[in-house]
Amino acid sequence: MNTRNVCIWALAIGILTSCDNDDDEVIDLPEGDYEKGIYVTNEGPFNNGSGTVSFISEDFTNVEHAIFSKVNNEDLGNIVQSMSFDNDLAYIVANVSNKINIVDRDTFEKQAEITEGLNNPRYFVAIDGTGYVSNWGDTADESDDFIAVVDLTSNTVISSISVPLGPERLLVNGNTLYVTNSGAFSTNNQISVIDASTNSVTTTITVGDMPNSMQFDNAGNLWVLASGNPGYLGETGGALSKINTATNEVVNFDFETTQHPGSLGIDEGIFYYQMGGAVYKMDPSDDTLPTEEYISGLSFYNMTLNEGKLYGTDAKDYASNGTLSIYDITTKDSMTTLTMGIIPGGVYFNE
Repeated sequence: MNTRNVCIWALAIGILTSCDNDDDEVIDLPEGDYEKGIYVTNEGPFNNGSGTVSFISEDFTNVEHAIFSKVNNEDLGNIVQSMSFDNDLAYIVANVSNKINIVDRDTFEKQAEITEGLNNPRYFVAIDGTGYVSNWGDTADESDDFIAVVDLTSNTVISSISVPLGPERLLVNGNTLYVTNSGAFSTNNQISVIDASTNSVTTTITVGDMPNSMQFDNAGNLWVLASGNPGYLGETGGALSKINTATNEVVNFDFETTQHPGSLGIDEGIFYYQMGGAVYKMDPSDDTLPTEEYISGLSFYNMTLNEGKLYGTDAKDYASNGTLSIYDITTKDSMTTLTMGIIPGGVYFNE
C-alpha cells in the first residue's frame, strides 16, 4: 500500500504554508473504507443474478457484504470468478458476463471496465503495465482457448495468445507467465510457459490431469497440484509435480486413483493442500507425499494461506450463503467462522 505522507507546519492561525525539516510530521492518512483487510469473492447464482465481494476487517470483527454495489450502485456481473491486484487497483473478473470491473483497491470505487476481447474469462495477472487474462472461449470449441493481452493504460485487449484447452490459474516469475490448462468442462494436463516480452508460448509442460493450483518454493521450483480426473471423465488420481524452472524437468508425486487434492498453498516455505475433508502438510524437501491428516473434519470449496493463517471457504448448498473459516496454521485452532455470500471462492488480502 502507498502511504500518503503529509508535512504540516502549523502557524498560529492554523494555515498550512510550508515544511521545514525540523517541523516535519509524518501522518498516515486513511486511504479508504477498505484500506486494510480481506476480500472474499462470492460467485453468486449461476446464470441468474450477480456475484458479490465481501470485506472483512483485519481483526475479523467487521464484515460488509456486496460492497461493489453499495459503493457504485451497480452489479459486478454473473459468476465472480476471481480478483487480482496491481498497484492501487483491483481487477474483478465476472466469467459469464465477460467483464472485468476495475476498482480502487481501498475505496472500491469503479475506475473502468473491460468488456471487449474476452470470452469466458477466468483469472487476471499484471506484468509491467500489461494484463493477462485466461479465457476458455466457446466451451463447445476445444481450439479457441486463449490468454487475452491487455494494455492497462487504455484497458483494452490488444492481442491474444493461443493456449491448450481450459486455461485457468496464472502465476508470474519475473517476465515469465505460467498457465494451468485444466480442460474447462473436459480434461487437460498441461502448463503453458509464456515469455511476456514477446507474448509467445515458449514451451508446454505435461503434469497431472486437471491442474488446479501452483506455487513456487524457496528454491525457485514451480510446484503444480493436479486433482486428477473425476469418475465421469475416466477417474485418475491427482499428482503434485515439481518443475525445475531452469530446465523444465518434472518430478511427479502421484496420489492414489481415488484421491483428488486441491488448493495448493504455501506458508513459511511449507506446502498445504486439501483433500477428502482434510488439510495435509508437506515440506518441499520431502521425498514422499504425506499420509497423515494435518487438520481434519473440514468442508472447503477453496483454501488460501496467509501469514500463519488458513482461510477455507465453504459453498454449503451452492444456493444460499456460504462461510469462511479461519484457522491458526501452527496450533490448528479454529479462530472464527463468518457468513459470506453465495458460493464464496477466492480470498484476497489488501495489505
